[in-house]
Amino acid sequence: MTELTLTRDERLALRARAHHLNPVVLLGAAGLTEAVFKETDRALAAHELIKVRIPGDDRDEREAICVQLADRLGAARVQMIGKLLVLYRPRPEEEAPVKVAAAPRRPRGSAPVAGSRPMPPKGRAAGPTPRAAPRGGSGRGR
Repeated sequence: MTELTLTRDERLALRARAHHLNPVVLLGAAGLTEAVFKETDRALAAHELIKVRIPGDDRDEREAICVQLADRLGAARVQMIGKLLVLYRPRPEEEAPVKVAAAPRRPRGSAPVAGSRPMPPKGRAAGPTPRAAPRGGSGRGR
């Protein structure tokens, strides 16, 4: 496979989506092994956008690992900061999760469905509101 290429705008949008993610693949002392390729492939299939932590102090070696991962898995290198790599590979269309349509909302003022309970108005709790304690030092009314 070859590395996927992204436009500038796609890359920026993916960087924003990946900001809060934690690394899901961590390379060990053995480096880039077949198990790492399989785990990264599985994570990309499940999440599309992942972070990979690559140990080591040699920047050129980390860059080579990034290129190998992206090229072999057909993913795009979105960002590399220090020892963190962000990879993206879109799911094939037939495997994309199907979005379930929400139940249709009934228009305002229409009759509720038989057997359903009325919902309290937004912003208010169901039931009586608690009374505030009287103000004053002794608790006696004046």
